[in-house]
Amino acid sequence: MSRISVRGFAVASATAVTAVGSVVGVASGSTAAQNNDAETTASDSTLLADIPAGQQAQVQTASLTQQADFQAIAADEGAKKDAEEAARKEAAETAIAKKEAAEKAAKEAKERAEAKSAASRGSSSFPIQSSYSIAQIQAMARQMVPSGQFQCFSNIVNHESSWNYHAVNAGSGAYGLFQALPAGKYASAGADWQTNPATQIKWGLNYMNDRYGSPCDAWSFWQANSWY
Repeated sequence: MSRISVRGFAVASATAVTAVGSVVGVASGSTAAQNNDAETTASDSTLLADIPAGQQAQVQTASLTQQADFQAIAADEGAKKDAEEAARKEAAETAIAKKEAAEKAAKEAKERAEAKSAASRGSSSFPIQSSYSIAQIQAMARQMVPSGQFQCFSNIVNHESSWNYHAVNAGSGAYGLFQALPAGKYASAGADWQTNPATQIKWGLNYMNDRYGSPCDAWSFWQANSWY
């Protein structure tokens, strides 16, 4: 039989070796000596081949059981640490997500409030002219539409009328900057809707805010459907 070292089994095998006094303590004839010899032998150089065949299975079983217990404890501690780390990570991610959502909601609420405030100023603050250039119409829109929403607003107007407040769809009769159908819808923003682009801008901004929440939300819908 090969001489397999069981130094790693020292604690578990000491008792079994002691019980068989003839193995390590027979020369001393003393129980104390046997115990001391057993502990020294187990901790220093006990060999599986030195243990009687009848005790080898007992020693191996005790050692393997102890190792299994140690491994189970280590596994439990590792699992506990992993669970704690995962919980901390999830809590941090949740906190960040909530913060970002709150900031986004606050920003959107502010933009909606600004849009409503701008739209409420109406068209009366702009001088009446017999005609308006595209640059003048866009300047009106910049004063009425929140800066963060203007590009989306402009994208829609570009696609609908190219900033022509007299644009008419020959097939449907849709009219103006936003191709309102029927054209009379503009009247809710002012009686001068046919000749005043500011009135049409007021109507268009209100429409986008009321129906979609903002010009950028309206533009997102337009991109997906080619209408709004």
